[in-house]
Amino acid sequence: MRTQVAIIGSGPSGLLLGQLLAGIGIETIILERSSREHVLARVRAGVLEQGTVELLGEVGAAARLHAEGLPHAGFSLAFKDRLHRIDLDALTGGRHVTVYGQTEVTHDLMDKRAAAGLTTIYEAADVALHDFDGAAPFVTYGKDGITHRVDCDFIAGCDGYHGVSRKSVPDGALKTFERQYPFGWLGVLAEVPPADHELVYANHERGFALCSMRSTHRSRYYVQCPQDDRVEAWSDDRFWDELRRRLPERIAASVTTGPSFEKSIAPLRSFVAEPMRFGRLFLVGDAAHIVPPTGAKGLNLAASDVRYLFTGLRDFYAGKSQAGIDAYSGKALARVWKAVRFSWWMTTMLHRFPDTGEFGQRIQEAELDYLVQSRAASTALAENYVGLPW
Repeated sequence: MRTQVAIIGSGPSGLLLGQLLAGIGIETIILERSSREHVLARVRAGVLEQGTVELLGEVGAAARLHAEGLPHAGFSLAFKDRLHRIDLDALTGGRHVTVYGQTEVTHDLMDKRAAAGLTTIYEAADVALHDFDGAAPFVTYGKDGITHRVDCDFIAGCDGYHGVSRKSVPDGALKTFERQYPFGWLGVLAEVPPADHELVYANHERGFALCSMRSTHRSRYYVQCPQDDRVEAWSDDRFWDELRRRLPERIAASVTTGPSFEKSIAPLRSFVAEPMRFGRLFLVGDAAHIVPPTGAKGLNLAASDVRYLFTGLRDFYAGKSQAGIDAYSGKALARVWKAVRFSWWMTTMLHRFPDTGEFGQRIQEAELDYLVQSRAASTALAENYVGLPW
């Protein structure tokens, strides 16, 4: 087989890049190691920046998002049993975020790709990347016991943190930066109305908590837990009791309990790989960087990577210049590191670390007090939360 761009991974970044390229007549093949059903079973966050929403609209995959997504013009910080609203709309000149699950984004993009008759190969085994440091890269994979080869001009590695793309980079060509956080998030999904109409981030002496939602009838809640904790140790009753302990009285009283249909513990980490380009291989999204979910930046960073790479490839194939693909890594990383900083700051401000102690707790409270009382500090928070310019 022959294509212009081979895309590894059928998550949101790979699918979005494929749709953008198809829109200007550039051929792609997507290779995905899992089944379509497995990809759609992944539970992920869903706070979208306006830039991400606009990009989905650009490829015609935003109809359901606009119909079912929940625009949020603010969110609340809870500490010392009080609730403080950050007015995103007022602080950023009318910008906001939209709550819409990442699984739904993936579903919409998959449907769009299928309707256009574009090729996605699911359950592609033993995917391997070859000769991307030269002028004629190719990808091999196994399917139904047969090894196949895809020749291409470029390879886009959109296959996540554990994917083959970053692992294919030669030793010494990649520098990584990592911070492992000493706790995780225990999250549940339940068919219950959310406790508040906007997200609530809570700093409490027992640990962090987050009240989020997927819709007006489906809620997503999290509590900070030890890194080595086990889901089996958490009954639904124990979770609901612990969540309410960490929330201000008004919000705790508004929590509607019910059986969870998904429960998991996610570790928190910050991770960046530099550079994000190796010859004709480009790393995109989680293949190159991971942020803790506190700042709601993971999917949005992947979308901005896609925008930068698409622009470079568009200009290259139009015969204008290869300046865009040459600049891809530096441009993407400049935005990545700002988002990594913001996510780290939100995480350190809202969580209890093993060495927090009474002094650390007072420092956190002082930081939060300043943040909600200073318009300048609140504006900086709001600008980062809605998304820095692409």
